[in-house]
Amino acid sequence: MQVSRTASLSRDPKETPQLSGHNGGEPTLYPEFGRLVEHALAAGLRVRVYSNLVRVREEHWALFEHPRVRLATSYYSDIAEEHDRITGRTGSHAATRANIAQAVRRGVHVSVGIIDMGGGQRAEQAREEMRALGVDEVGVDKVRAVGNAARGALPSTSSLCGRCGDGKAAILPTGDVTVCELGRYLKGGSVLDASLSTVLASQRWADVVASVPRRAGACGPDCSPNDDNCQPSSGGTCGPASEDGLTYDTTEEAKRST
Repeated sequence: MQVSRTASLSRDPKETPQLSGHNGGEPTLYPEFGRLVEHALAAGLRVRVYSNLVRVREEHWALFEHPRVRLATSYYSDIAEEHDRITGRTGSHAATRANIAQAVRRGVHVSVGIIDMGGGQRAEQAREEMRALGVDEVGVDKVRAVGNAARGALPSTSSLCGRCGDGKAAILPTGDVTVCELGRYLKGGSVLDASLSTVLASQRWADVVASVPRRAGACGPDCSPNDDNCQPSSGGTCGPASEDGLTYDTTEEAKRST
């Protein structure tokens, strides 16, 4: 989807979200990543960037330091070998850890999600390591059978948090509008065929949202659904927490740029 169309979503008052989220893939690899973030900030939006933090350009640090930008990343273990084995990339532990520490030093609002893959993984030790580094928001969650973690199996709505499409939506590079970035297979329309407000008011969107099993009971007082976006919770009753807004997935564009 062209940057001009993505940017236009925040120019129409009826289509302007509270938050603009960017993930993928690795969103910072997309050549127009900085332009998208700057446009969202100029429109008065809050911005969330979910990055693996393996490499961070100096110009991106300047964006991350903006008070309305929040940075999020995944982490797996306090042991480099275990972390690198899970990510499949040698050196990813050292790089991600160093950039998390850099974010803390720079005063960047950063949150870390520890993904517990099971099998005795040192997830809790990783949480303590992040706290020792000075990260205030650290959560641990079990791996969910969606995306790459599904290992080829058909995706299931049972792996979703139950608040998908509730005040949020994700827009894929194809223009498809889905209930969230994890539930990207649940498509409710396309911004290439209609305005975002039209898609969200459609029966097709309502049917897709209704297909996600709702969470039984009310959220407890420790739940912060407006704190974060489909990443591990910090121990509340509604993990993973969700944040109202739009998420732009730049996976395909990033692949084409590498």
